[in-house]
Amino acid sequence: MAETKREIERKYESDESGLPDLTGVAGVASVVDKGIAHLDATYHDTADERLAASSVTLRRRTGGSDAGWHLKFPIAPGVRDEIRAPLTDTLPDELAALVRSRVRDRELLPVVRLRSDRDVRHLLDADGRLLAEVSVDTVHAERLTGRGGQAQWTEIEVELADGGDASLLDKVDKRLRKAGVRPSKSSSKLARALEETAPGKRRRRPTRDREPVTAGDHVLAYARTQRDAIVALDPAVRRDTEDSVHSMRVATRRLRSTFKSFGAILDRAVTGPVADELKWLAGELGRDRDREVLAERLLSAAGEVPEELMRGPVVERLRAWSSAEHSGARGHLLGVLDSRRYLTLLDTLDALIADPPLLQAAGKAPRKPLAKAVRKDFYKVSKLVERAAELEPGTDRDVAVHEARKKAKRTRYAAEAAEPVLGKPAKTMVKSMKALQNLLGEHQDSVMARHTLRELSAVAHAAGESAFTYGLLHEREEQRALRVEAELPGFWDGIKDGAADL
Repeated sequence: MAETKREIERKYESDESGLPDLTGVAGVASVVDKGIAHLDATYHDTADERLAASSVTLRRRTGGSDAGWHLKFPIAPGVRDEIRAPLTDTLPDELAALVRSRVRDRELLPVVRLRSDRDVRHLLDADGRLLAEVSVDTVHAERLTGRGGQAQWTEIEVELADGGDASLLDKVDKRLRKAGVRPSKSSSKLARALEETAPGKRRRRPTRDREPVTAGDHVLAYARTQRDAIVALDPAVRRDTEDSVHSMRVATRRLRSTFKSFGAILDRAVTGPVADELKWLAGELGRDRDREVLAERLLSAAGEVPEELMRGPVVERLRAWSSAEHSGARGHLLGVLDSRRYLTLLDTLDALIADPPLLQAAGKAPRKPLAKAVRKDFYKVSKLVERAAELEPGTDRDVAVHEARKKAKRTRYAAEAAEPVLGKPAKTMVKSMKALQNLLGEHQDSVMARHTLRELSAVAHAAGESAFTYGLLHEREEQRALRVEAELPGFWDGIKDGAADL
């Protein structure tokens, strides 16, 4: 079973002088020599180094106190999540799944072998608690693919102890710099090894996306960001990290909206089928989450009902409904992420962004095409809101409000893509559409809650239970929806005034 550890560390160049004295660092009472460990790690990647391109490292290491498979994902500069699995001859399935969104159907190969002699020191406080581990690593790197060579270097690594105060790293950093030690130019041992053992010793230079210039550049930059988010969030969804499913679903919706809003820039004949697949993925991601949110809403509402008005096992039935719906949902989602359909979608997105179906407007200066697209979406929202206001309360109005909410999301995402060009007017539009989305979302949540309450009421009645409390909750939900409907006209007038500058 794999375990996860948050790794917070800093790396430094080292020379013959080795490690300076750290006993004077504030908070450090003693420095204990822990001896030398001999580490032997083989790093795995695809032939085109897809993991390295994302700063993800996958290794099988022997020696030291944590022999096994280690998979590391970047979180922030100097911060990575390390997922460890026991030492086996082959890559554990659990770790293989976590790199699938990047690897797809490519084979994972041994690419670099690093053998290190690690001279370890522990920094302890006055009570003998570990504050950080400092090591001087003498590294020998050997490229295992192609005609690569070998390299050797020495570096200093300072890793914060679990639960430690990150400010200690600043204090150690200050002492090291004062002694002439400088931060490493490489983010990891693997990154340095790949650079220094490249065939013909060709130095790798980091690739940087050029600054967007045309309308097409800006739309593609936004689309690329969402594609990258989907790929990067995949491992977090598999690990059931908090908010990961919601975040991945939002990225999927943003990308789909981009294809729809900017049809004058990206050919919809090409993006349309991809948008349909993104809709499928968003639906799969939302299956369990939507029910979870609805269950929380209904249980919260039931908790506000006075005891004398609570007839029958309402809370118990709500919880049973929620648990029954949740059962198996996670297994289903993992199956979706392992499916050929999903992996094909990722490949299709890569191909589309690498060779985009640009139309003539894509080559124009960005302001007019992007503003036109946002205004067009806003016009659609306006028509839907006005239509909803004209309808009598009931199913037709509910549908119109829901459609307005969906178009508000799309307009918000279009304005997000246009914000680097349009500036404050687009930022205002993003804020307004988010507020409208939230207001109309409250209405839609009420619609779904009433639908579920009617179903549960029928089940309770068939079981010989009182349906009184379900009716009470239904009435309260209906009143919440009516309040939104009453608030909407004035709310919309304020938004229209703020959109005049777009």
